[in-house]
Amino acid sequence: MTPLVSVITPTYNRWPMVGEAIDSILAQSYKDFELIVVDDGSEDHTVEKLAKYGSRIRVLCRPRRGVAAARNLGVHESTGKYLAFLDSDDLWKPKKLEVQVAFMESHLDGEICQTEEVWIRNGVRVNPKMKHRKPSGDIFRASLDLCLVSPSAVMMTRELFDRLGGFDESFPVCEDYDLWLRIAAKTPVFLLPPPLVIKRGGHADQLSGSTWGLDRFRVLALRKLLDAGIQGEKRAWVLETLARKVAILARGAGKRGKEGDTLDYRRLLTEFIGEL
Repeated sequence: MTPLVSVITPTYNRWPMVGEAIDSILAQSYKDFELIVVDDGSEDHTVEKLAKYGSRIRVLCRPRRGVAAARNLGVHESTGKYLAFLDSDDLWKPKKLEVQVAFMESHLDGEICQTEEVWIRNGVRVNPKMKHRKPSGDIFRASLDLCLVSPSAVMMTRELFDRLGGFDESFPVCEDYDLWLRIAAKTPVFLLPPPLVIKRGGHADQLSGSTWGLDRFRVLALRKLLDAGIQGEKRAWVLETLARKVAILARGAGKRGKEGDTLDYRRLLTEFIGEL
């Protein structure tokens, strides 16, 4: 029988953290789900250790290609009407799926929602800054500066994921920022107030800290929106954000003596200078 929800967890060299994430999924009060763990070329014997879960999970193994490709593979191999993702360093509280399924089933016009989170840094709870506060509904403009949707907190319809093309596998980081912007440009992203995700950070292999200059990739995502033909006030907001981020990146490249990068950023702005 096809489950209503497919849960996708990508992992790379994250044992035992991924085991803790899986345990939090299997402990959900809502049970009509399948769990697919995508091992993205781990070298810490994760796959062998996952064998203890038996038929409760499905494990897909692949050579390393990054988190975007791992999530996309998991979705491709899944069957549920709704998709949920849990990063291998995060945890769910027991009612996470129950609350989101109830929302999605009672709001048939809603294609995506997320819950609030508890943030843990190096084992200590911290409060998000004001700029990280999640809006609800039309979040597009608020999401341009930085990512305001967490993969671990999302539930969305498979139809929406397929329609928007999934995660862009050319992005080594900010692949979520790119997808959420494409989604937010088309449909509301609803926030459910209960903090049902524990977001753990501060560890050495945290993806957001693995690559310098995340705005380099946010600029690529903004450029994609413009090239795709986004129009009206949303286009104006994207152009404004692009210009601001490119100016900062160009100054930074100049200070580091990267004149080639500086010219590339200036060249990017000239493509849209008439609109700006």
